[in-house]
Amino acid sequence: MEGKKILVTGASGFIGSFLVEGGLERGMQVWAGVRRSSSRKYLQDGRIRFAELDFTDSDRLEAQLRRHKEEHGGWDCIVHCAGVTKCLDKADFEIGNYWATRHFIEVLSRLGMVPRQFVYLSSLSVFGAIHEADYAPIREEDTPCPNTAYGVSKLHAEEYIRSLQGFPYVIFRPTGVYGPREKDYYLMAQSIARHVDIAAGFRRQDLTFVYVKDLVQAVCLAVEREVTGRAYFVSDGQVYSSRTFSDLIWNELGKPWLVRFTCPLWLLKTISYVAGNGAKLARKTSTLNPDKYRIMKQRNWRCDISPLERELGYRPRYLLEEGVKETIEWYKKEGWL
Repeated sequence: MEGKKILVTGASGFIGSFLVEGGLERGMQVWAGVRRSSSRKYLQDGRIRFAELDFTDSDRLEAQLRRHKEEHGGWDCIVHCAGVTKCLDKADFEIGNYWATRHFIEVLSRLGMVPRQFVYLSSLSVFGAIHEADYAPIREEDTPCPNTAYGVSKLHAEEYIRSLQGFPYVIFRPTGVYGPREKDYYLMAQSIARHVDIAAGFRRQDLTFVYVKDLVQAVCLAVEREVTGRAYFVSDGQVYSSRTFSDLIWNELGKPWLVRFTCPLWLLKTISYVAGNGAKLARKTSTLNPDKYRIMKQRNWRCDISPLERELGYRPRYLLEEGVKETIEWYKKEGWL
């Protein structure tokens, strides 16, 4: 790993910033791919090198990559973490996740900059709500059936990458990723701190999670072994009930008094559609929207990580209790809670 040149796109984001740190810790020469307007709050280490990359402008991106090649050469590995998770319109998911990825790879090919390894951060959401009756783990041989615009866009990017002859890809499909700096699960912690905890639906729900540092571990193991032509699910290997996450947050917050409410799915659907359409009219993104409803409605998030353990030697270091503890401590330290 020492001295290996690696580019992390979307480096200013939650997962991207941790991937940058993980690469530095392992002695790699890390380039953080950011836009000119991107925050560098979590990219303060003096060893970080920056590559300005604008995935919203295809012509500019090609010029930026050509200039980088002339001045610095290419990279041994690219970890493509850039993408979109919230959009005003469904079409924006396709643009931000599929088309941006496709154009990036096409430009790399034209410029002779295809690395020895291209790591793509996908999502468990590409498989959608399957095995809902028997709660069997989702496995790589299952047929993807995404039920969200986000999942569809990620699947399209995966299908394009896998269709390229001889392209040195490795795909990671993490389940729910949480940890310091993450903002969606933070909303749950914020709600509990304000004495309200809401669960979605009455039917059994099996959830899986992965602490962000364990996702980084999985990616770095693949980079170290220069694996290509594979796709892996990533979780901490455990399965949790729908209340476990909120119970752990509640405990770390000192067990404040709490009003717990289980929202029927029909009501949650109504609220999500109203909130989503209202936000769309206001030209803003909303945490609650039809896509988010489908995610909360899904009952089975089990996934099979045995190939990751067997082939890469992945061993989760953070179970949910340890990860939530560290996350809540960070939220408190930063004044988020």
